[in-house]
Amino acid sequence: MSESITFDLPIAGMTCASCAGRVERALSKVPGASAVSVNLATEQARVQAPGDSLPALLEAVQQAGYSVPSQSVELNIGGMTCASCAGRVERALGKVAGVSSVSVNLANERAHVQLLGHVEPGVLIDAVTRAGYTASLWQADQPPANDQEQRLRRERWAVIIAVLLALPLVLPMVVQPFGLHWMLPAWAQFALATPVQFILGARFYVAAFKAVRAGAGNMDLLVALGTSAGYGLSIYEWAVAPAGHMPHLYFEASAVVIALILVGKYLESRAKRQTASAIRALEALRPERAIQVIDGREQDVAISALRLDDLVLVKPGERFPVDGEVVEGQSHADEALISGESLPVPKQPGDKVTGGAINGEGRLLVRTQALGAETVLARIIRLVEDAQAGKAPIQKLVDKVSQVFVPVVLLIALATLIGWWWYGAPLEVAVINAVAVLVIACPCALGLATPTAIMAGTGVAAHHGILIKDAEALERAHEVSAVVFDKTGTLTSGKPQIAHLQALDGDENTLLQLAGALQRGSEHPLAKAVLDACDERQLPVADVSASQSLTGRGIAGTLDGRQLALGNRRMLVESGLDQGALNALAQDWETEGRTLSWLIEQSPQPRVLGLFAFGDTLKPGALLAVRELTAQGISSHLLTGDNRGSAKVVAEALGIRDVHAEVLPADKAATVAHLKKTGVVAMVGDGINDAPALAAADIGIAMGGGTDVAMQAAGITLMRGDPRLVPAALEISRKTYAKIRQNLFWAFIYNLVGIPLAAFGLLNPVLAGAAMALSSVSVVSNALLLKTWKPKDLEKAE
Repeated sequence: MSESITFDLPIAGMTCASCAGRVERALSKVPGASAVSVNLATEQARVQAPGDSLPALLEAVQQAGYSVPSQSVELNIGGMTCASCAGRVERALGKVAGVSSVSVNLANERAHVQLLGHVEPGVLIDAVTRAGYTASLWQADQPPANDQEQRLRRERWAVIIAVLLALPLVLPMVVQPFGLHWMLPAWAQFALATPVQFILGARFYVAAFKAVRAGAGNMDLLVALGTSAGYGLSIYEWAVAPAGHMPHLYFEASAVVIALILVGKYLESRAKRQTASAIRALEALRPERAIQVIDGREQDVAISALRLDDLVLVKPGERFPVDGEVVEGQSHADEALISGESLPVPKQPGDKVTGGAINGEGRLLVRTQALGAETVLARIIRLVEDAQAGKAPIQKLVDKVSQVFVPVVLLIALATLIGWWWYGAPLEVAVINAVAVLVIACPCALGLATPTAIMAGTGVAAHHGILIKDAEALERAHEVSAVVFDKTGTLTSGKPQIAHLQALDGDENTLLQLAGALQRGSEHPLAKAVLDACDERQLPVADVSASQSLTGRGIAGTLDGRQLALGNRRMLVESGLDQGALNALAQDWETEGRTLSWLIEQSPQPRVLGLFAFGDTLKPGALLAVRELTAQGISSHLLTGDNRGSAKVVAEALGIRDVHAEVLPADKAATVAHLKKTGVVAMVGDGINDAPALAAADIGIAMGGGTDVAMQAAGITLMRGDPRLVPAALEISRKTYAKIRQNLFWAFIYNLVGIPLAAFGLLNPVLAGAAMALSSVSVVSNALLLKTWKPKDLEKAE
């Protein structure tokens, strides 16, 4: 059990002394809890408990019927150079009263802090400052792109100057194999190496000093110690050398090591910036101004000046400045960067438009329905940022290693120095081997291995319309062995269409025209299906007279003196008719779960004219999605509240063997929980009734166009309702997790191989510096390969 500490928890919902007593009793039952006191006036609870018992305390409060308010804060962190730095910032923030959890991302240099109650950001910033780093409150609407560009520019100039100064020092080593023995005089080497060591290398000394002052170590400490030892040894050898004798100096080792590390850090910074390109691309979609229409007048205004229900004019080729509804005009919208939809989407009055999408050929008048943080684009950016800021479970291993990495390396370097000197090697040889150990040991690659892969993976997924909510969902998704699909709105369109029709005289077009005439002007879903079918066949639809609704049965009307009616079996029986020759077809279609409508002529002679069977149609990508999952070795299940006949038709069309039909919404979660006993389960749904099942699954996948409740419960959200995005989401998860493992493998291998080689004198400091720089660059570059990923078969039609 961990060390006992005092927790101060804000409690929401208490209204009287009995509430405080109930909370106090609930907290007292937590194992290890003691000295529990609840203050109703301040709405605070104080409890002494083991340091790892916070989740149990929060659950106890919740089960008692109350809650602990929380908020999150994002901080920009400056000065971090390796995994040890990130760990130290996390520990510093974790000690602040009121902080429940901290996640520091080395790749994007941000800290995500979860707070219980209200904590001033200044307190958090002070904690980071005391740890030896800088911090500032992160602003979502003010991305630090300019700061990054300026820093990259400064780093580039530092690299150029360092290389120009170090090159003359290393040149004699380069030409020596060709028989040219040439060496710069000692004073020249000193003059070239000193600015590299103490001006360009000052950043290492400053960061190392802050780390030591905070009682910790980092990469900068290793570099500062190693290069200072080489530089100091050169000064010593120069000082004790006899007059007129050229001593063996190591200025080139220190200068070249610093130059190589600066090159590596510059390349690393550039690569890290590319991993965040998805966020910058999304942020670039936000227009800053819009054309507002007031009483017919157009005026250019800032986006911040707009309010809900304002009218905005969007010209051809412009980006939609807001989320809204088209009021006037027709056009197409390019939503590729938002939803991943490659084809322009037609827009007309009544259609929704998304801020950031590009208007096509027509002028549109749009009524504003969402602004600022509530727009789809803002929510997408927020989801991607949260995922990129999160820490995958596998990162816990890296965090444990990084805590002890620098002290262990210092001990190995000391042992190398003493060992070589003890066995009779000259002091300079012992020092140089110890320097090589210090220089090659770099925890940077360890710290970058996981976050860079997550940033690249979530970024490219977002580009294709797949929003991954957190790093844990990304890591877990690669293990999925079964996918459970909801039916309506997920695999099917959710809109009834004519699945079958049969005219007794064989004339289907006339049958459709008569039914369309009766349904003209109706808003009923089945009426729309009939009229859509008439449009597809380009059939003219006449007007009926004396139209009347037959409650619970259908609709009737008169056309060219004929009294017609379209409705269900009850209407058929009340008209004194039976199914006759269509009886067998009706039974077959009912077995399929279809909804039947009979078209009859009531006068002059009552008779049946034909039969319609309505049903939900499969989405275009459903079959390819199931086939791709099967190819990946993943089984598909169908889970629906619909009748077995309807479910069976859909399952057979898609090749799904496992069908769970007529399942109540409350029982869907139980069905998913049962399937989880056989493996890792992903649930795909879009409705409110799917939310419990999405939350119960190992991975919840919400379809675009679904409810906000479903998206909130899901770990992955698909920005458009294409089922083919489901196997694509699982594929990018596997590829990202593979990159994480590859990166961690190489990061560990660099140190496991490099440190012993350096300790045994098989690696000089220059090669050690090059290897250290290469380790970080290779890890980030490997992660960037994810940016080339594209979903399979996404552009194919069935």
